[in-house]
Amino acid sequence: MTQTDLSPSASAQRLQLAIVLPTLNERKNLRKLVARLDAALVGIGWEAIFVDDNSPDGTADEARAINQEDPRIRVIQRIGRRGLASAAIEGMCSTAAPVVAVMDADHQHDPNLLPGMLAAIESGDYDVAYASRFAEGASTEAWGRPDRVKASGFANAIARKVTGVDLSDPMSGYFMLRAETLRADADNLSGVGFKILLDILATVDAPLRVKEFPLNFAARAEGESKLDRTVVFEFLVGLYDKWLGHIIPTRFALFGTVGALGVPVQFAMLWFVLRVVMDERFVYGHWSGGEIRFTIANTIAALTAMTFNFVLNNELTYADKRLRGLFPLLRGWAKFALACSFGILTNIGSAEALKRMHINDVIAVLVGIVLASVWNFALSSKFVWGKYGN
Repeated sequence: MTQTDLSPSASAQRLQLAIVLPTLNERKNLRKLVARLDAALVGIGWEAIFVDDNSPDGTADEARAINQEDPRIRVIQRIGRRGLASAAIEGMCSTAAPVVAVMDADHQHDPNLLPGMLAAIESGDYDVAYASRFAEGASTEAWGRPDRVKASGFANAIARKVTGVDLSDPMSGYFMLRAETLRADADNLSGVGFKILLDILATVDAPLRVKEFPLNFAARAEGESKLDRTVVFEFLVGLYDKWLGHIIPTRFALFGTVGALGVPVQFAMLWFVLRVVMDERFVYGHWSGGEIRFTIANTIAALTAMTFNFVLNNELTYADKRLRGLFPLLRGWAKFALACSFGILTNIGSAEALKRMHINDVIAVLVGIVLASVWNFALSSKFVWGKYGN
């Protein structure tokens, strides 16, 4: 990329548009993308804000280096925070530009659409302009991923049905709107597991006038897709957050859901230990009978369920703070075990107490699980995946 012309007239140009680009390991894409933006936005006062989730490949450093050549390029390097939707919100709220756009930094979104989208917004006839992969005249052929096309179409169908947003591509990640429209409802946006455009359209009370632009969706230029196996799960999380997030906090609901999935794991292990490992044909004396036998079996079952819950919470509930690598995982498991130790004691103790009262085994174990869940959530959120989790 050649150094951008920073003549007094260019640097003094009125700021009209901010382009927010959430990034994760996009270092190799930045300079080419800035050059494409510069070519597409001739005569328009613009700035680009890269919101980087502390990429290990040095994306933020590359953006800072480009800023030394072109002050229109800014970067927000987020430490301990991850997620595309929250990055987009943070970037859009950080600019003085009257109009903001969100697009990908991987060259799948065509910057040449930006002038037309800006003209639609500045005309006053539209509140939102967005690029659709499924509008008439659009194409996903260059993407080369028919499986992703089908998945996106399925997600769009669900989104339209659930939210009532009648667009050909409500899951689009390429859109533009007035900054004041975004800021007016920023506090009400979920910022989790949702394509941000759908989040905005489902949150704003007054209907927004939307202009659709057909998009020829391209393949990535460099790097790997930020979409992983949790994308469908995160989409469902976003829908839940819009429905019930104001009643039961989304993170707690996810934690509770994982805990509920751990229930059959605990029962299965309890059955296995009682009926196979501690079968009366293979154990002798006091170990084979009554309360002690049940307590030992339930302790093993509870520890197994706790490990299962840790793995699932790390992959899903705290996907934006996911622990990676053998040693971080082992350290995280140890912290999770410590944080949940009182919960385990509550689980086992209450179950044993109810067992002594001749309460059914199933009910005894269920009560222990319920009493332990809130404690487990509070401590593990803080010390495993929260401020003291790293």
